[in-house]
Amino acid sequence: MTVPVTVGLNGTPASMAAADWGAREAALRGLPLRLVSAWEWQPFSYAPLAGGEMPEQWSIRVPEETAAELRRRYPGLDVTADRLTGPPPEVLCEVAKESELLALGSTGLGPLAGFLLGSVAMATVAHTERPVVLVRAHEGEGEEADADGGDGGDGSDDGDGGGASGAGDGAVVLGLDLSSPGDETIRFGFAAASVRSVPLRVINGWNPPPYFGHGIGDDEGRRAEAIDRTAESMRAALEPWRERYPAVEVAEEPGIGRPARLLSEAGAGAGLVVVGRRATPRRPGQPRIGHVAHAVLHHCPAPVAVVPQAPPPAAA
Repeated sequence: MTVPVTVGLNGTPASMAAADWGAREAALRGLPLRLVSAWEWQPFSYAPLAGGEMPEQWSIRVPEETAAELRRRYPGLDVTADRLTGPPPEVLCEVAKESELLALGSTGLGPLAGFLLGSVAMATVAHTERPVVLVRAHEGEGEEADADGGDGGDGSDDGDGGGASGAGDGAVVLGLDLSSPGDETIRFGFAAASVRSVPLRVINGWNPPPYFGHGIGDDEGRRAEAIDRTAESMRAALEPWRERYPAVEVAEEPGIGRPARLLSEAGAGAGLVVVGRRATPRRPGQPRIGHVAHAVLHHCPAPVAVVPQAPPPAAA
């Protein structure tokens, strides 16, 4: 069965940007697009929104109207819209299991009271077993969209890749953790670059020990040696993937500095930034995203894909 690219909607500019990004991604991958809104009954569920519309009516109308708009903008794309019932993070994690990936808006307070997409998105990223892409709306985008969701579009009719989703023509940036280079994350990065026909920039950041810069030893020489060793390790880790994706142009970029900062800076001109998340066993109330992924999600201007990766096998 063909799995879809799925987008979680709540009517904010960020989630509408995610819908547009998801439509382009589905078209690139030759997959259907599924739009999902989560309806959870609350004591205020019978209080009308601005304009007199009931929240339950809104949760049905917005996905259907967004689907119709995306069908118009992306002819030939198979688009479906579903209104599901339950707490949004739980609903999104369930639909992600049946998806190639899940796209969400990264910020915004939706018109349904209590549906803060930032918290929903972070909880979903921490718990889902599938890749999640968080998409920001460009600054000022969607200002004319009112509380009922507006048209959710970016003002363009040609679907050429511009607009709010930030999915430009820039390279794919992959954060590579050499201490745990997960196959799932590397595969996702190479596949994303392949379907876009863009280069893949692979970044590894190294924080020098505190005594660097204090005149102890040949700091510049040690830095150069460290960079050379890292570059060699990166090439070795990526070699099998170069063979699988020979058409992808790959650039290894070992750097001095915090990985999250290097990745966020690289994201300024990127079409997508890919980071891994160790899928460690969850404890109730203690979701894990990882400090690098967490920082990149908050500071990177480009769409960010967070890919769960299996923990390394235990030592015998």
